[in-house]
Amino acid sequence: MGPGVQGSGRLVVTIGVFDGVHRGHRRVIERAVAIARERGLRSVAVTFEPHPEEVVRPGSHPPRLTSLRRRGELLAGLGIDEVDVVEFTLELQRTSPDDFVQSVAAERLRAAVVIVGEDFVFGHEASGDVQTLRTLGDKYDFEVEVVPMLDGVSSTAIRELLVAGDVEGARERLGRPHRVEGVVVRGYQRGRQLGFPTANVETPPHTAIPADGVYAGWLECVPVANLPALYKGERWPAAISVGTNPTFEGVPRTVEAYALDRDDLELYGAHVAVEFAARLRGNTRFESIETLVAQIHADVEATRRITG
Repeated sequence: MGPGVQGSGRLVVTIGVFDGVHRGHRRVIERAVAIARERGLRSVAVTFEPHPEEVVRPGSHPPRLTSLRRRGELLAGLGIDEVDVVEFTLELQRTSPDDFVQSVAAERLRAAVVIVGEDFVFGHEASGDVQTLRTLGDKYDFEVEVVPMLDGVSSTAIRELLVAGDVEGARERLGRPHRVEGVVVRGYQRGRQLGFPTANVETPPHTAIPADGVYAGWLECVPVANLPALYKGERWPAAISVGTNPTFEGVPRTVEAYALDRDDLELYGAHVAVEFAARLRGNTRFESIETLVAQIHADVEATRRITG
């Protein structure tokens, strides 16, 4: 599993997949940070890569709400001192609850306190639960605190909302707009020909992309090394199209974002984030280019109102 967290001293530990770092996760993380500060200890969040579902049920590939990089960024933003990424393997999945706690919490992380959500399960066939953890805490000399869940707030529920195109519902549960990230690649440039140049975003496999349709939101340049310095960290209101374009045949499913009033951006090769504020409509086949352009103008104005 690797060396674990560096340094000496006991830690306040929270454990979970934390995909999405949603409002329920935030309650757990914020409690861990608070306890660590009260006791003058460092806090660490343990997360797993790949997603345990991919190992337990090969080929299932639950859509990812956040990349590993973004997950770490969000956890750090909540005040966690360190993020420890544990490789999730079949060997780890088959580990007994006792061995899991001994190796991860007691030896790897020297836990003084472990904070988890009330739905936390671990060990072979998820046979350990929060009561098991409390019993093992007594054995391995650490305290356990269990944080109640928020009704209706889970990574699974958020994925289901996105499949339905309900980005507003997802936003409420995440506590922020859902975002997808990727590299801008060359597309068919039809938007440019129509007067609305779009960033065609190539997302990583198994990204949780909302249902096909047109959305209002934002396009942001994520500050990584390969970005043009001019755009680093910039963010623009954007009209977003997801899916195949029914007016043009033979187009693969894409995520495209038009930054409002910007026809001067050169983003090819840049790493960007697309955030979804609201769904405007489903995808429609238009009988003429003129009616398509008129609808795009309407979508742009709706985006302008929604994004303020």
